[in-house]
Amino acid sequence: MDASKIRGGTLNERRTGPVVCFGEMLLRLSPQGQIPLAQAGSVAIDVGGAEANVAAALASLGVPTRMMSVVPDNPLGRKAIAAMGAAGSDTRFIVKAPAKTPGRIGLYFFEPPAGPIAGRVTYDREGSSFALADPAALPFAEALDGASLLHMSGITPALGPDGVALARAAVGAARAADVPICFDGNYRANLWDAWDSDPRAILTELMSEATLMIGNHRDISLLLGTTFSGDGPDRRREASEAAFEAFPKLRLIASTARHVETAGTHRIAARIDLRESHWQTDEVRIENIVDRIGTGDAYAAGMLRSWLAGGSAQEMAKSGLALAALKHGVPGDMVLVTEDDLLAFDPAAGDVRR
Repeated sequence: MDASKIRGGTLNERRTGPVVCFGEMLLRLSPQGQIPLAQAGSVAIDVGGAEANVAAALASLGVPTRMMSVVPDNPLGRKAIAAMGAAGSDTRFIVKAPAKTPGRIGLYFFEPPAGPIAGRVTYDREGSSFALADPAALPFAEALDGASLLHMSGITPALGPDGVALARAAVGAARAADVPICFDGNYRANLWDAWDSDPRAILTELMSEATLMIGNHRDISLLLGTTFSGDGPDRRREASEAAFEAFPKLRLIASTARHVETAGTHRIAARIDLRESHWQTDEVRIENIVDRIGTGDAYAAGMLRSWLAGGSAQEMAKSGLALAALKHGVPGDMVLVTEDDLLAFDPAAGDVRR
């Protein structure tokens, strides 16, 4: 296939326009001290959301980003906007829904793992301002003007028929503006199961327009209706080759493989598949995990930071893995580090840098 005819240019092309991240912004509420939610008397509040996490991480690394979302015009919505602005992202395209209209900001509660007890997420996001937004009222064309990339995920269409309409509008606007799309599968079974949905058909439709995919063999199995194994590099390559065959516009698949030893110790490897080649890192062992929520978004941001700079598959995998590893030591959804922090990442380091 002629790479020059595929949206997004060549792999080693440097891209300087902003990355537009489109998706729902959430507030995360977490009990302190590993107290179960049902017994908690107080919670910490953090701003998050898959696409917002990517926008914030990229902005902290010096990559221009524009966050596009809808929040209520109330103190909680303003808190979400302020957090993105503090991270360095352009917030002009976060629409404030009028106070008189239905809607609220989506919430989720996170109970961190404690000993043998696994972590748990409880969503409270139905009827949010984002989920109820009218696609025609959103400034897609303005946000995508001069952009290098649209980053979105499968969480938006999982919100219901209105979420599907929002995702389709974003994809259509990117196609009209000739802006490449990065689509992160981010499959959320609980959201899809809450309504009469057909996730395979909807996600396949959206993925057909993507240049970059973030997802593993399980995501590809869902899209193609065929079971692929993740046991070893050869099996993962088989899944990627099937995805490239099914989606002609797709040029890159980024994924990670995680092995959980205990709640506080994981081993992670990163992988980049191109049509003609692939690269996989060695595993990094991460101990004393503070917070694993948002690590996939950190990997996406680290990988995209290198893709935007025209990096190789090896550079993209290493950059993504480094930022994902760093996120495990940061509480909350977002990881904000400098370029120097990322370049200095050493999986064996534990002492103070002076």
